[in-house]
Amino acid sequence: MKYSVLEKTLIKNIEDNIRDVTPGVLVRAYQNGRLVCDIGVGSTYAYYDLASLTKIVFAVQAMMHAFEEGKWNIDSKVSQFLEWFPHTEIKIIELLNHSSGLVWWRPFYKDLNLSDTWQNRREDLRKMIAALPLSANEVSVYSDVGFLVLGFILEKFYDLDLVGLWNKIKDQYYPGTTLEFHPRNQTTLRASLFAPTEECPWRRKLLQGEVHDENTWALGGVSTHSGLFGSIDDLGWYSLHLRSQVMGIARYFIKQKTTQLFVKRSRPEGKGDWALGFMLPTPGTASCGGYFSLNSIGHTGFTGTSIWYDPKADLSVVILSNRLVYGRELNRFAELRPKIHNWIVEGLRKSSLG
Repeated sequence: MKYSVLEKTLIKNIEDNIRDVTPGVLVRAYQNGRLVCDIGVGSTYAYYDLASLTKIVFAVQAMMHAFEEGKWNIDSKVSQFLEWFPHTEIKIIELLNHSSGLVWWRPFYKDLNLSDTWQNRREDLRKMIAALPLSANEVSVYSDVGFLVLGFILEKFYDLDLVGLWNKIKDQYYPGTTLEFHPRNQTTLRASLFAPTEECPWRRKLLQGEVHDENTWALGGVSTHSGLFGSIDDLGWYSLHLRSQVMGIARYFIKQKTTQLFVKRSRPEGKGDWALGFMLPTPGTASCGGYFSLNSIGHTGFTGTSIWYDPKADLSVVILSNRLVYGRELNRFAELRPKIHNWIVEGLRKSSLG
């Protein structure tokens, strides 16, 4: 394969820094809608567990879709749609920007009856969430639980279960992609096509083609906070899809006005770097490095995945890896990921200078 100077330099830099970080990494970048980088280093796979990228690819897209249909607005409260939700003043946007006060995570999987139907398990989950107190945090606290609540809201909006809702969203916005959930934690594809994530002490096996997130696994493999699998082609397509929505150049997608509402800062400075569901760069510690503008939007996934788009530079960077194979406590990938973004920007600047 013939690589550009940028790609050759990036491959060399990653090879020099990947040892004991992750078995392999796929990187794709687009500038002005044009592919400028497409590389793989180390052991790579056709499909990856996208982890929390599920939040923006599925849940946020579905919430934008529902917003355009008038099913909710920025003042809507959760309890208007979920009569069982006890915190009557919490707004939907506070779930999206992680300012609701809900706890960041709970090991619900330990209390769910895995021999029961997934429908009954969701009912048990609902009861567990309803019993959770709120914390009086002025700063946003990233919360999987808040996105679980969004799942119940979306089911209420459309009178569909999450699988049916995903099929609706995929058919309309992601047709032709291989993005998929694995309901009942099963897939029709060979497990060897999927990047292994971790030798799980709870499930007592190497996870490959089964979602890593324990709560999602216990809920039958489908959730609004985790559970999607996909390829670098899928995420590259999604990054272009997001760009189209932000720029308003695809009429069959979400309207630009709606997208701009979701991608602009939703929290005061110092209270959390969040839009509505999208991460914003935190100066000095941003996973997209030091060059992406503060208007950039993106998200990361616990398994070693990320998407970032800088509308100022019209630059998207997508990264897939399975860094958890080396252990979830060892997160040197958090140091490598911003460097990859920096190397891409620096390479593009050099190439523009001739």
